[in-house]
Amino acid sequence: MGLLKEFKTFAVKGNVVDLAVALIIGAEFGKIISSLVKDVIMPPIGQLLNGINFTSLYVALDGKSYESLSAAQEAGAPLLLYGNFIQAIVNFTVIAFSVFLIIRSINSMKKKEEEKPAAPAVTPEDIQLLREIRDSLKK
Repeated sequence: MGLLKEFKTFAVKGNVVDLAVALIIGAEFGKIISSLVKDVIMPPIGQLLNGINFTSLYVALDGKSYESLSAAQEAGAPLLLYGNFIQAIVNFTVIAFSVFLIIRSINSMKKKEEEKPAAPAVTPEDIQLLREIRDSLKK
């Protein structure tokens, strides 16, 4: 019974819940970045490079020539999909840069928080009372 109670305490702790939330948000963030790269960044780059669609770049390892990627896939040809690899590198670079910017902004906020002067300590009520008594005795 102690093991079950210990596991419940572990599972309900804030760290596990925070990790779960971070995992969910991270997965969705990855989808947003993938869409950004696929739908916003890569089309203009492909257009600048004479209308190249990176996801359709491949080399057929059987030495034959195919009309398109889908035709090669339908034929069951072994393919080296280097266009997908280029896309994955761009995705990674954009995600890594985005995370860098987020961490940088968090660190700058922490630094600003550390630089703030500490609020003056509130004098406890009993100390204030003792000071008042002292001052009245002096008079």
